[in-house]
This record gives sequence, structure tokens and C-alpha cells, in this order.
Amino acid sequence: MQDHLFALSIVIPVYNGAKSVPSLVRELSLLDVPGGLEIVLVNDGSADDSLAVCRRLCKEHNTAITVINLSRNFGEHNAIMAGLRMAQGAYIITMDDDLQNPPAEVVRLWRFAVEGRFDVVYAYYAKKEHARWRNTGSKFTNFMATFLIDKPRDLYLSSFRCISSFVAKQVIGHDGPFPYVDGLIAQITQNAGRLQVEHLTRAYGESNYTLSRLIRLFLAMCLNFSVIPLRVAVLLGIVTAVCGIADFALVIGEVLIIGRTPTGWGSLMATILIISGVQLVILGVVGEYVGRAFLTLNKKPQFVIRDVERNAAASMALTKNLDEPLP
Repeated sequence: MQDHLFALSIVIPVYNGAKSVPSLVRELSLLDVPGGLEIVLVNDGSADDSLAVCRRLCKEHNTAITVINLSRNFGEHNAIMAGLRMAQGAYIITMDDDLQNPPAEVVRLWRFAVEGRFDVVYAYYAKKEHARWRNTGSKFTNFMATFLIDKPRDLYLSSFRCISSFVAKQVIGHDGPFPYVDGLIAQITQNAGRLQVEHLTRAYGESNYTLSRLIRLFLAMCLNFSVIPLRVAVLLGIVTAVCGIADFALVIGEVLIIGRTPTGWGSLMATILIISGVQLVILGVVGEYVGRAFLTLNKKPQFVIRDVERNAAASMALTKNLDEPLP
């Protein structure tokens, strides 16, 4: 039995991408990849007719295509995890469905990973064609990732990445309901490369990433793959306690040395509000950890696959691999 059916798999989470996916699949199917190419489309509970479009593309193209239909919207990283479980390539590229990553860059990224023998290669951009607030959020997330998940400083975490099957196999071993793919990769390897690629303006519609989605993704990185927020909470509590002790010493000194009753109702109320706020923040951080642990222990699903469809090329490759005798 062969270890890999294809040299390269391309996993694409699809969410309301009915307009862009046909062009993306058409261009990907024309790529020259020695050893074979497969495309894995993961419909992440799209509200438009993305599923029907993906199924039609699966039947129309000769390139091996697998369509995974999730039972509802689980989020980009959950959809990628579903795609990684089905991918059969020696290397796997993940990319968005919005055509902002040119399909022509796929082979460059793959060859760079193979020739450099990297476990993972991230694409980075001279200029990102996103809204300013989103670019700012991405920079902040990448900055924090250096401290939270031990990311190399010069590495830019992007959704356009190429990972080896070795890393993919380790990543899909995680079955928690709040996956953060880059956090999982960072736990497995630091044999990472970077390659500058072009980033295009979005061809259709608006980004599906809202501020709330970006915040949820940031929390997944912070609270599921690092205990640093807990350490920050402890440090914050210590600093607040030290400030309180210092303030208490000043009050005692004012009474004993100056001999007058301390005044300052406003400052007292401000101090109480600050301390109460710090306590609530610490409780909130601890509560998030406890809540996520509770949901994980209760086996909240990472994703649920409703059905899987493969075209003739994908089915033939899979059947040939299963029928091949063991060495």
C-alpha cells in the first residue's frame, strides 16, 4: 500500500464562495504537479449554493476532487481539520476560497517546501489587500503569537500554508472543539519556512471574516494553546496587591505622622473600581479556561461530516491504493 496517493493535496474551506470557487478550481486543475494533485473542498455550512457548485465541479473536472459537506458552520480552522483528515497528499496546501491567493503561487509554495525539506511553509505578502482594520488585527495576532505559541519572530502566520503529511498526521490527532491550526503546528515543529507571494484584491463580495470571528480566533490561540493569559492574570493580581499595600502604608503614615484623617472619597472609589475590574478580568480568564475544558470533556464536536462525494479520479486513486498488496 502506498503512503500517499498524490504529491500534493489542496484543502479549501468554502463558506459562501459560490462565485469564486469555480474559477479557483478551474485554475488549480490546470497546474502541473508531478506525482498528481487532488483538491479537497470543505463546505462549511454555506448559506448560498456553494455546496451545489462544489458538487457540480466535482463531476465536471478530471482532476481528483473530494467534496466534504459539514452539517453546519463550524469555522475555518475546524473545516481545515476536516479537510486534512481526508487529504491523501505527501504535502498539503491550505488556502482560502476568495481568489486572493493566486493559484499560480501554489506550485511555487509546494516546490519551496519540498526543496527546502520544510515541515511547514507560510506565505507572506509585501502588501495585503485587506481592510486596514483586518491588517492591523493580523499584525497584532502575529505579534502575540510569538509569545503565546512560541512562533519564530520572522514568521508570518497566514492561511496560505504548505505542510508535510507528517505534520498533518500529528495535527489531526487533536480532537478538541476549538482547533487553531497554527498553534497545533507550532507544538509539533519549528522547521518552518517563509515565501513571499502575491496577494490580490478580493474578486467577489466581501470578506466573511468579521471582527467577532477574528476575536474568537484570537481567543482560540490564547486560551487553547497557551497558559500565558493565566500567568498574566496572576501577575496583574500581584501588581494590584502591591499597589494596595503601598497605598495602605501611605494611609497609616498620614495618620501616625501627620495626625490627620485621610481624605479622598473620589480616589477611594476609583481604587475600588480598579480592583473590582481586575478581579472580574481574572475571573473571566479563569472562567474561559474552565468553560472550554468543560466543553472539551463533554466532547463538543470539532466538526460533523454530513456526507462526502468524490469524482471518478479521486475514487479510482483511493480504490487502487486499497487494492495494492502490502509489501
